[in-house]
Amino acid sequence: MNAVDGSEHYERTSDEPPPALLTIILDTNPHAWSLLSSTLPLSKAIANILVFINAHLAFNYANKVAVIASHSQRAQWLYPSPKKSLGTTNGDAPEQNAIDGEDIVMTGGPSDGASAKKKLILRGPKGSAAPNGITDAPQVLAAEGGAQLQRHQLQPRVTADDANKYRPFRLVEDEVMANLRSLMENTTEADLQNSSTTMMAGALTLALAYINKQTLEYNETNGGAMDTHGDRGGNDGREHEAKKSLQSRILVLSVSGDLAFQYIPVMNCIFAAQRQRIPIDILKLAGDTVFLQQASDATHGIYTSPTSRLGLLQYLMMAFLPDQTSRQYLVLPTQVNVDFRAACFCHKRVVDIGFVCSICLSIFCSPPEGATCLTCGTHLRLGAYGGKPAVVPKKKKKRKAARIEGGSTPVGTPVP
Repeated sequence: MNAVDGSEHYERTSDEPPPALLTIILDTNPHAWSLLSSTLPLSKAIANILVFINAHLAFNYANKVAVIASHSQRAQWLYPSPKKSLGTTNGDAPEQNAIDGEDIVMTGGPSDGASAKKKLILRGPKGSAAPNGITDAPQVLAAEGGAQLQRHQLQPRVTADDANKYRPFRLVEDEVMANLRSLMENTTEADLQNSSTTMMAGALTLALAYINKQTLEYNETNGGAMDTHGDRGGNDGREHEAKKSLQSRILVLSVSGDLAFQYIPVMNCIFAAQRQRIPIDILKLAGDTVFLQQASDATHGIYTSPTSRLGLLQYLMMAFLPDQTSRQYLVLPTQVNVDFRAACFCHKRVVDIGFVCSICLSIFCSPPEGATCLTCGTHLRLGAYGGKPAVVPKKKKKRKAARIEGGSTPVGTPVP
């Protein structure tokens, strides 16, 4: 009967590859980018990232992308822009709880300039030109105490080729640039003095929440029935996929150093990504972090530290552009040595040898005061920790003496 009324046509499944969702976490720590300004300014890095995003969108018309800025004080969306609440009337960052893939409602406007707080302006070298409609110009801001800070600002440049640009490319570029410019303008000198690191844990949390939402929407729309909630068949979570689902992955471009104070939230994000089988790719431009190496190793992602920062676009296109389906047929960069050290819960320091609570598995660099766990309050028994070990004297072996015939003088074993 299906062949008669044509219902069979609608029951056929598509053999096309599933769409891919690429979530990029960009480390926008001003302190770290100021050290890289001579080799890789932020304006050139953004231009290379936009080319990489365009290549990802060009692979499949259904591919999606999301960009998150991991700043010194907060994690903020660069694309897609979150909807502003009805009560938002100033130019501050909108709320982060209304993010979806629908059309963006543009409400509110920039501030009237009456605020007296100083803002960080990000600009590039004077007279330099960058692709993707980015122009640079210098500016020096006077800081407290007479010190001066030089930063770079990203300015959009309208050209005659904008009308001929592919519309999805143009929408992503304009939105990323506008939100990044707003983020830099809202960064005050007090924010830079209070924090010199980046909020990587918050950015990873936003990325995982967005991926989960997009995956649920895709499964409801396309009938995906993949079980991603753990092991239900005794096969270590590798259950059979009934239908193809959204291929999601996270790419982190890191320029900051140690993240020991974010050890617990970062590890929770790593375990969540490992549970959902979401690979976390790491492109380390500067610094050295232990936990990003562990994130890439635990989620079967790619960890790369470029030897030359000028070839950023080549690293992005060759190592991080293929999705999970394509990576099965490629020889990917591998990480030989992984640092599995942990951070102590008491001082947030990375330790080689520590003390672990047997109840909550909290790690301490030294025995806690009063032998009480600082996390769960359990009284720990340290035994004879710190005392000298008992040394058992070694028994001396008696040597048999050989006697000479006709004499009583013992001699030792003859030397051959």
